[in-house]
Amino acid sequence: MSHYPTLEWKNNTLILLDQRKLPFEIIMVECRSVNDVAEAIRNMTVRGAPAIGATAAYGMAIAANNTSVKEPYRLHEDIKMAGQVLIAARPTAVNLSWAVRRILNRLHDPLLEDTLAIRSAVLAEAHAIAVEDVEVNRQIAKNALELLPDQVTFIHHCNTGALATVDYGTALGVIRAAHENGKKVFVYVDETRPRMQGARLTAWELEQLGIPYKIIVDGASGFVIKNCGVNAVTVGCDRVAANGDTANKVGTYNLALVAHAHGVPFYVVGPTSTVDLETPTGADIPIEERPAEEITHINGQWIAPHKAQVFNPAFDVTPAEYITAIITEAGICFPPYTESLRKAVQSRSQSASPDRNRTPGSLHHF
Repeated sequence: MSHYPTLEWKNNTLILLDQRKLPFEIIMVECRSVNDVAEAIRNMTVRGAPAIGATAAYGMAIAANNTSVKEPYRLHEDIKMAGQVLIAARPTAVNLSWAVRRILNRLHDPLLEDTLAIRSAVLAEAHAIAVEDVEVNRQIAKNALELLPDQVTFIHHCNTGALATVDYGTALGVIRAAHENGKKVFVYVDETRPRMQGARLTAWELEQLGIPYKIIVDGASGFVIKNCGVNAVTVGCDRVAANGDTANKVGTYNLALVAHAHGVPFYVVGPTSTVDLETPTGADIPIEERPAEEITHINGQWIAPHKAQVFNPAFDVTPAEYITAIITEAGICFPPYTESLRKAVQSRSQSASPDRNRTPGSLHHF
């Protein structure tokens, strides 16, 4: 697979692959300020919950490096303000606020007595978040293999591959691992309106991986599940509430309903950092509404009446009752999710890496 990194850190600069230009252009964007990073998150230069989290962490490192203050307490304040700017960029994906909180928690270390030590610690924590994301994704994919038959036809919504993460992917990483482990894989790719992440990004990744696929319009998923041998649905997640309700790219809820109606397993895939135990249910998840132009325009051209009113939620919430399992790096969570998700998060928090305290072949079911 040709590898274009989603994000890189070079010379105190965050470099992002501009996902708005794919699949036709490979353009890297340099972020040198917190506002640059926040705008890249807001305008979807970078997208995907894990990638947004890592990007925010590096945004905090940029904030720490750019300030000229000499007093540690003032540097703390500048970093906290940067965190607020970043969190405001996109409200639904909890990985963003998770990464900001993780950086801020690092500042509590009493050994960080001067500004140089603080700057070094913030950057080291950002690097750790990025490295861990790749390890976590690979462990998620490994955990999922036991759920999949040797011949598996997927439907996948949006993009959850290497582009949505630091590398490898979550829900698309599961598909990738199935292919790499010799399973016979085929993927129906939802185009994912209005920004077409499936058609532009997922198809591009599958092509490079050599995994056979066909793009379908979002509205065809019911017909495809009923008639085309689909036996697994995999989707990512931007926030999972404590009861298992899951916010993901708009259109996911429709797909879950169709899968449920036809008895097809519906798997939510993501790291435990996306599980928000402080959010009781999906009704408590803030849903971002994006600009009307994403619907009324294609490539800058109007496709709707000029006075058309638009409602453009970026996400919807799938109730836990329609989710077969939630696959994490800590293990596979099954209903009741109020119990299994908490156990998975606790298990992860007790482990410094996805493989720590595991024996080969071990897998937790919650």
